[in-house]
Amino acid sequence: MYRTKTCGELRLADTGKEVTLSGWVQRSRKMGGMTFVDLRDRYGITQLVFNEAEDAALCGEANKLGREFCIQAKGIVNERQSKNDKIETGDVEIIVKELNVLSPALTPPFTIEDNTDGGDELRMKYRYLDLRRATVRKNMELRHKMTIMIRNFLDAQNFMEVETPILIGSTPEGARDFIVPSRMNPGQFYALPQSPQTLKQLLMIAGFDRYFQIAKCFRDEDLRADRQPEFTQVDCEMSFVDQDDVINMFEEMCRVLFREIRGVELPKLEQMPWQEAMKRFGSDKPDLRFGMEFVELMDDLKGTGEFSVFNEANYIGGIVVPNCAEYSRKQLNELTDFVKRPQVGAHGLVFIKYGADGSVKSSIDKFYSPEQLQKVKETTGAKDGDLVLILSGEKPNKVRTQLCSLRLEMGDRLGLRDKNVFKCLWIVDFPLFEWSDEEQRLMATHHPFTMPNPADLSLLDEHPDQVRALAYDFVCNGIEVGGGSIRIHDTKLQERMFKELGFTKERAEEQFGFLMNAFKYGAPPHAGLAFGLDRFVSIMAGLDSIRDCIAFPKNNSGRDVMLDAPSALDPKQLDELQIKLDLKA
Repeated sequence: MYRTKTCGELRLADTGKEVTLSGWVQRSRKMGGMTFVDLRDRYGITQLVFNEAEDAALCGEANKLGREFCIQAKGIVNERQSKNDKIETGDVEIIVKELNVLSPALTPPFTIEDNTDGGDELRMKYRYLDLRRATVRKNMELRHKMTIMIRNFLDAQNFMEVETPILIGSTPEGARDFIVPSRMNPGQFYALPQSPQTLKQLLMIAGFDRYFQIAKCFRDEDLRADRQPEFTQVDCEMSFVDQDDVINMFEEMCRVLFREIRGVELPKLEQMPWQEAMKRFGSDKPDLRFGMEFVELMDDLKGTGEFSVFNEANYIGGIVVPNCAEYSRKQLNELTDFVKRPQVGAHGLVFIKYGADGSVKSSIDKFYSPEQLQKVKETTGAKDGDLVLILSGEKPNKVRTQLCSLRLEMGDRLGLRDKNVFKCLWIVDFPLFEWSDEEQRLMATHHPFTMPNPADLSLLDEHPDQVRALAYDFVCNGIEVGGGSIRIHDTKLQERMFKELGFTKERAEEQFGFLMNAFKYGAPPHAGLAFGLDRFVSIMAGLDSIRDCIAFPKNNSGRDVMLDAPSALDPKQLDELQIKLDLKA
């Protein structure tokens, strides 16, 4: 037997017991004739004691142990004289009688501590060592706990877990697919699913009524902190439901998770229309942990002064930053540089400082009178001591997006985005379509199977840009955690959607004929939703990136530096697939 106890379960009540532990050497210390070894496993740390006076040979073996040696130790549980209140086993130690080295170890490339000295790339290369760190392991334990709770909740609500295929056909909408060549069908390709969307709709047609899956999904898109090329969704679908049914069901699931994981009671959540979210926050995933809502200043600043930038703008908006009127020129220049970054894209920043003494200083005070700047103060609701930051431009939603970035930056600078505070809401009434500059056509905001709002169906042919979708996103702390929609279940309406999206009948039949045909056999009204499990866990854990709650993540270039993937294939494999590479092209 390799162990009778784990390294995290012994207490004073176990004093005098003979036990066997196995694990990894965290650290060792030699003090006079005594050697102390901290032994670690997944469950905790226990101190081992070797006494040279009692067994010099055994103590000599202990002195040869290096960090991360995998060992087995047998001994007697003893009460520690010098207790350690930082670990749960800190009241006891093991007086070792027998030591076995199960596997020696090279010196690890970074310290296996909560605060390690390893950089991101190094830790990703040796991820199996990084996962030994308690801070990383706790994230994986939290992910496991959340997954079990989600499964139990959905099972109690009569959802059935069904696995759908990983090798499917490519879809033209959404992000880029990962493509898999077929050896048995030369010149033809599978795609890895971006989501099980059409498959779960087919399960509703099959009469499964309520489906869920903890589903692996794949998108070949540019990466950032909350994106990975492969990620996990809590994917769900329901029949014979409307939007309120879906929202109420999954709001309750989130309520259970927040209660059990973080001890937070979610109130009844607000449902904010997309248009309102864009107008107030410049984002369809607003962070409600702090204020600084947008104030439109067109009436106050356009055409009322000699400032051509404002006079030529189609939108002028500002935010009130409380108690920051004393910002220095250096700080204001930093903010100007921030909004000019390519990621934000503004041309400049205007400020007005309303001093605590009633004074007014502005970067545009030579263009506007003190009375006009006072009018801005009244419109924005600014108080003495506040700073007003203003952006403008030709395209209102573009400026709002830039102002959103500035708002979030100020929230970070002022410490207003507390990771232990959770503000959640639903965003509803999304536009059904959005314009793609890349494709030069309307694209589905969510996907082609989203039901138009019945009240807007008359606009579908002449004014499709004004049609709202029966779609909904769950947002927490400025992060889109989940989203879904009512699905189209009528063949004729689905054909109209494809037409609006520029599909020919032939192309629609080729891509989605299997679904259209299934609709002809009694498709029920149905709807669904998918949560990003990685994002949800990262929010609960207070992480800045989803990478730390994924066992083996990719880096920012989409590479697995541990497995050195992607990599070149052996020419024989390419020949079997009948693929010829022209790397010079």
